[in-house]
Amino acid sequence: MYTYELKKLPKSTVEINLTIPSSDIQKEKADAFSRLQKELTVEGFRKGKVPLPIAEKHLSQEVVYQELIRVILPKIYAEILKKESLKPIMNPRIELVKAKEGEDWEVKITLAEKPVVELKNYKEVVKEVKTKVKKADIWVPGKDKSVEEKNPEANKSKLINPILEAVLKEVKIEISDLIIDEELNHRLSRLVDDVEKIGLTTEAYLKSKNLTMDQLKSNYKREIEDTYKLEFILAEIADCENIKVEKEDLDKLLANIKDEKERKIASENSYYYASILRKQKTLDYLLSL
Repeated sequence: MYTYELKKLPKSTVEINLTIPSSDIQKEKADAFSRLQKELTVEGFRKGKVPLPIAEKHLSQEVVYQELIRVILPKIYAEILKKESLKPIMNPRIELVKAKEGEDWEVKITLAEKPVVELKNYKEVVKEVKTKVKKADIWVPGKDKSVEEKNPEANKSKLINPILEAVLKEVKIEISDLIIDEELNHRLSRLVDDVEKIGLTTEAYLKSKNLTMDQLKSNYKREIEDTYKLEFILAEIADCENIKVEKEDLDKLLANIKDEKERKIASENSYYYASILRKQKTLDYLLSL
């Protein structure tokens, strides 16, 4: 039976150090080989009917171990999550620390949970920001107010950025490095693909922007961290203020989509649109404070 040690790390990150006995590994290895043998096709034999000596020649140790890992680690991981009441918000990072033939395996699993959000005095901070912006907008002779008066949305957009910046500074929240690193890798991969499509190298692109790779990563990390912080902060505010999306809200949104095909797709992805509507309602709530 496997054993594990669980460590609670900063930033809502959890580390699980797992030990799987060699006896369990050997049993799982035999089961993995059996599964692969049933799917194996070799000339002269029907699928699943390849004799053991021939199957052993066609199925490398690496392939068998890959199948073993594919099955055993998710199963153990799910059991530990249930036992420890852990609720990860992304796929874990898995590292095989030791995996030698005939010895116990040592595996390190690192996962990120939903960050703790301390809203503190965010309402007062929002009110202060609104007061400052309104004072800055006091009409003086020669100042044309007609454009803003005709466009209330412009006033909203003028308010929302300073409000969110102030909330970010006031609220206490730490995002797991796992989340930031995963998103950073995605962004860098997309950047490399986009740059190659226009016939540039990454080095040439960075030079054109007068950036080093370290500076680019630092900029991306800051953007990613702020983006995720705001997502979790707005979700926490919505939970605390009982901000919900009703069926009527979704129906109204769907009714505004004229194309029937697009409306059907939107309806099938109603959870996504509900999350957008809830975020918008939360932003409206902040503007109303």
